[in-house]
Amino acid sequence: ELGYQLVITHGNGPQVGFIMLRSEIARGQIGLHIVPLSSCVADTQGAIGLQIQQSLTDELEKRRMEAKAVTIVTQVEVSPTDPGFLLPDKPIGEFYAAEKLVKLKEQHPDWILKEDSNRGYRRVVASPLPEKIVEENAVIALLKNDFHVIAAGGGGVPVVRSDIGLTSVDAVIDKDKTASLLATNLYAPLLVISTAIEQVMLNFGTDKEEGLGQITMQEAKKYLHDGHFAPGSMAPKIEAAIDFIQNGGKKVIITNPENIGEAIRHGKGTQIVP
Repeated sequence: ELGYQLVITHGNGPQVGFIMLRSEIARGQIGLHIVPLSSCVADTQGAIGLQIQQSLTDELEKRRMEAKAVTIVTQVEVSPTDPGFLLPDKPIGEFYAAEKLVKLKEQHPDWILKEDSNRGYRRVVASPLPEKIVEENAVIALLKNDFHVIAAGGGGVPVVRSDIGLTSVDAVIDKDKTASLLATNLYAPLLVISTAIEQVMLNFGTDKEEGLGQITMQEAKKYLHDGHFAPGSMAPKIEAAIDFIQNGGKKVIITNPENIGEAIRHGKGTQIVP
């Protein structure tokens, strides 16, 4: 209604975890092979993308607007020498008791398992930076033909390029950083990052909690440097916002789903500007 054409990305952490758990159960019960992590990501891109696509199409039709939406299974190139591959730290999948470690290492000699918050052990994988969105030209072509596009779900399927082509790797790309890269490459004027709270908070979870309205990129950098934002939670969103503004973006909005409309129209949420 405001004239925006939408490119929508999404997370997939819980859904990938469910697929991996089903895969482990199927292996134990009937000997099926383990589903590769890259296939789990692609699977969720299709499934979650379909739900968004159907919901968006239904809503557009209700409003008597042109209902054209499509989902793209999206690969994202990463560097094989990315430092993230040297220190895998992104937990995925289920928790395992310490007594299962020996058997797990026999079954999965390439897995790295680390204790997670005293709740057991989890597999950890690399989280490299996104460098290139393989299907970017397809997104552009669809936008030129008036489609709304759902792409790069879960940060994209991570791939590395070699002489023989593209190869999937066991890694997880941060979804907000991929969204920032895609928005930059599409010359989008606005990046909206949906989260669980209405505003970004300083001193989150304390009695000195303070919501942020409109702030500049430099202020965001300072708050990030001062340690106000938790790694793996709000920090990647702020980093993605900073990257987008530094590369020519006009505005980033961070808010919860129910306030996105008001944030775009009337300035609610946290608004990060140059």
